[in-house]
This record gives sequence, structure tokens and C-alpha cells, in this order.
Amino acid sequence: MSLPIEDYALISDCRTGALVGRDGSIDWLCLPRYDSPSTFGALLGEPEHGRWLIAPADPRATTSRRYLDRTFVLVTRWTTATGELEVTDFMPRGDGRSDVVRRLRCLRGEVEVREELRVRFGYAAALPWVRQVTEHGRPVLIAVAGPDAVVRRGPRLEAHEQSHTGIHLLRAGETVDLTLAWFPSHLPDPGPVRVDRTLRRTVKWWREWASRYSHEGPYHDEVIRSLLVLRALTHEATGGIVAAATTSLPEQFGGPRNWDYRYVWLRDAALTLSAFLAHSHVSEAQAWRNWLLRAVAGDPADVQTMYGLAGERYLRERELASLPGYQGAAPVREGNAAFRQFQGDVIGEVMVALSEARDAGVEEDAFSWPLQRALVGFVEEHWERDDQGIWEVRGPRRAFTHSRVMMWAALDRAVRAVRDHGLPGPVERWEALRDRIRADVEANGFDPGRNSFVQAYGSTAVDAALLQLPQVGFCAPDDPRMLGTVAAIEADLLRDGLLVRYRFDRDPIDHLPPGEHPFLACSFWLVEQYARSGRPDDARELMDRLVGFANDVGLLAEEYDPSTHRQAGNTPQALSHLALVQAADWIPRASGDQQTSVRRGFDQQRRV
Repeated sequence: MSLPIEDYALISDCRTGALVGRDGSIDWLCLPRYDSPSTFGALLGEPEHGRWLIAPADPRATTSRRYLDRTFVLVTRWTTATGELEVTDFMPRGDGRSDVVRRLRCLRGEVEVREELRVRFGYAAALPWVRQVTEHGRPVLIAVAGPDAVVRRGPRLEAHEQSHTGIHLLRAGETVDLTLAWFPSHLPDPGPVRVDRTLRRTVKWWREWASRYSHEGPYHDEVIRSLLVLRALTHEATGGIVAAATTSLPEQFGGPRNWDYRYVWLRDAALTLSAFLAHSHVSEAQAWRNWLLRAVAGDPADVQTMYGLAGERYLRERELASLPGYQGAAPVREGNAAFRQFQGDVIGEVMVALSEARDAGVEEDAFSWPLQRALVGFVEEHWERDDQGIWEVRGPRRAFTHSRVMMWAALDRAVRAVRDHGLPGPVERWEALRDRIRADVEANGFDPGRNSFVQAYGSTAVDAALLQLPQVGFCAPDDPRMLGTVAAIEADLLRDGLLVRYRFDRDPIDHLPPGEHPFLACSFWLVEQYARSGRPDDARELMDRLVGFANDVGLLAEEYDPSTHRQAGNTPQALSHLALVQAADWIPRASGDQQTSVRRGFDQQRRV
């Protein structure tokens, strides 16, 4: 059975990522991209669904692990009755290949190390043909099935019940390198990895990237790790930013809320871009804007909520019978049917992010501003259209207040582009419609009796997404209506001091069984709201609790179950980490520290 979600660490080459368990097993790896079929799929099943285990043979061995500072190079230290072993796991950066390197080094005494390799291509549907050959006197194992092949280099393994196993004895000072490389099966083996040089280059790259960020104040380490997570989820070749590294990790243990998050949500990518911009990573803004231009090229009416890593449009959702699911949570899904949904908030998120890029000095080109004008034109025609909203409900469309506010934000950023940057556009028309949408929201998306904005027109329920209204400048954080909304959210949506997205037992808008756990990003949004509305003690108290939910290497999934102290949902989750960054940026300002510049919140608050 797979481990608790929080027991996994990510290693990444910024094209894909592997989840390494605390037990030394790589239980999830899709090659060569995040959205490729799995090569190791034990995370969503059992060992026979594919894994690569490296661990002491002593079952009583104890372990600790860490990332090398400001990298995704994982170092695990094992202590046994006879010695001490260090395993360094990483995916090389910058060589254009798809490799996993596992370096074993005995620190003292001697340690017997068990290796088990089970390669299962195609979500465990394809059992490969495996052969071992000798290359320059050294054993090489090659596994091939259909279009995929991997080559493993290291000490010889023995075939055993559709797996390959071995015991490696290491004595103090000895090092053994194990490498696995993916390649298209019709092409030659890419050859061995020069581990020493590749490790130095990979560490240097991650540290140089991290050194470009700017952040002062508390939660320094958590912000760095979160920015690194966001970078790891950004595909280096295309600029696409996946929402998470996994598919089908359950939001409800044992239940059906299992979705594929290995795609680029425009909303999540835009928010990630905002986090990068607030921390001086302007080059990522340029790369993502170029990705956006390619992905949404054409009629704005065809803009989707999500795309593939290279901008692929067709993400057909299907259930995979070859994987039984994480600890039995079924179904396992590939693809995501939400790509067909209309989610009215998405264009607003995109326009906000591109406005921030413009304010940060990213110049518009011959394509980028015309694209934005076309997106605003779509908003002009469709702002009254009901949608599935930010949470992608699979029930009937509704007039979600958050979606209408984000359409207001799209027009607001278009107006600013003309007024502040001199770009061409029908600014008076946009201003008039912006004001009309505001009036519509205030008339229909607000409950005067409760002094609260509501989830959807005609409803009295609230939604945690309403916490984003001051984030985009629709109202000030201390506006009495917003304070009333926060009070309603606290009354209705807090579970053990954490926020769920909306009430599942009252007006079940998604037509799925109730039972979701608190949503981490929403709770971080509440931290930001507290910080910006004069509740610094509440902000710090909640923030301290939330960052404590990260696992031992600083990773957060989508949700958290406070009753069992378990992470839930796909991991690591971009939205959780970027919400952490934004919340941490506001904590110093809540304490009167003006040193931290928070572009998204400060500039928008100034214009309210």
C-alpha cells in the first residue's frame, strides 16, 4: 500500500517529477513529461504497479531526509545496526534528457542495500520486455514496451517474479551510482550519466535560480521552498505551469473526488506568475506570456480553462482500469473534463497577471496586447453568462459572484492599460461596463441582511473564493461589506479552524458526495485577509498553523485533514504554495513593516 501523501518528497528536472517515499521507493514518475503515462505507478496502487525501491535491507533502519539547501536534490540518511547510509536522489537539470540518479554512499560501518526495480509503462498497463547486457564490462538493464524504453545502469540485478532485485553491500567510504534514463524505444540508448558533473550542475542551477528572488520578513524558508516548488512545476521548454505533479490523489479518502491536475490551469498559472513577479522573477512572466499567446491563439470564444503543457487543447477525461487508486480511492483519472467548462473568472485572472507583468516592465509586443483586447471583447459579450465557477462544479451553471468580480477585474486591468500605459482601446466603453458589472454584483451578489457577499446570485451561502475580492481591488479589505463576508465565512466554512471551499451539506452544487477536507489555499487567503484588515495576531496564529502542515521537506498538498493530521489531494499543489507566498508577503505589513513590497495587493489597494 502506498504511503501517506505527506511521506513523499518531489525531485524534478522542470519537465517532470518523481515522488520519493520516506521508505526509499519512487512510487510515481511519468516520463518524459508530467502529463505522460506513468512508468512507476505504485502511488495509485501497489508495488506491482511500478516502483524503484532503494533502502537498507535491515527492516529496523531509521531515516531522516532533507533537500540540499535551495535545491530539489534529496538527501536521505539511513541508520542501521551495522552502519550509516546516505542516498542522494535527483533529476539532472540542463541536459535535455530524462534521468533519475540515485547515489548511495556508506558513511560508516557497512550497510546491505536492497534494490527492487519494477518498470510498468502506460499507467501499469504495459509490462516491458527486459534484458540485461554488458557494456564495457558493466551490466546494463534495458526495459522496452511500445514507444517507451528505460535503461538502468548499476550493479547487476536478478529477475524475480516480474521484477528485478539485488542486494548491494557498501562499506565505509564506498559509493555506488544507480541511474535510470528514459528514451523513445525507436532511438538508441542515450548513454551513461556523468554523475559528479551532473550533480554539481544541478545544484548550481537550483541555487542560482533561488538567489534571484526577493523576500524579507518571517517565513523566509517557507517562501523560498514554495517558489522552488512553483519553478519545479513550470515546464522548462514550453513555459506551461502544471497545477500539481500527480493525478487522482483523493480529496476524500476512499471517495470519488480524484482529479488529474497535471495540466496548465490558466487561473493557477496566472496566480503563479503573480507570485514570481512579486519576487523579482520577471523572466518567468515573459515565458508564460509567450506560452499563453500560443495556447489561446485564435477566437477568444475558444479559450479554455486549462491546456496541456505545450498548449494542447483536447484533454479528454477517462478512467484507468489498470490502477486501483490511492489506498483504494477510485476511479483513477487521466485527463480532465473541466477543459470543456466555461469558467468566467479565468480571463480576469489572466488579465490581472498580465497587468502585473506590464507594471513590472514586461513590454507588450505585436501579439500580446491585441490578445488581451480580444479577451476583453469576449468578456463584453459574455459577462452575464452563467458558469461553473472557480471550483469547476459539475452541476448546473450559476451566476457565481466571484466569477462576475473577476470579469470586473478583466475590464479594470484593460482600463489601466490605457490610462496608465497609453495602450490603445475603447477605454470609455470599458469603464462604463466595468461600472455596470460592479453595480450588478453589489445588487445581486450581496446579502444586506447578513452584510455579506454570497456565493452565487440568488443564494445566501458564502464561498471561500470571496476572499479574493480585495485581492483584485474590487473592495478594500476593511470595507464593512468585506468584514461582514469574513464573519459569514468564519461562521459557515471553518472546520477545526481551517476553511473548506463551500458548504457541501447545504446546496450541494457539485453533485458529488460530501466529505472534502479543508482547502489549504483558502486558509492562506484568510491569513492575507486578516493581515490586511487589522487582525495581525489572527494572521500570524493561522499562518503558523498552516506552515506546520507542510511535510518534513516543506511540501503541501491541496487539502489537510486536521482530525487525522494527513495531507489530501494532489501534491505538491501549486495553488497551496503560491497562496502561502502571498500570505507570507502580507504578514510584515500587518506588523507595520514596510520593507516588503507586495505588488499584487499594494497596487490594487491603492487604486480602490
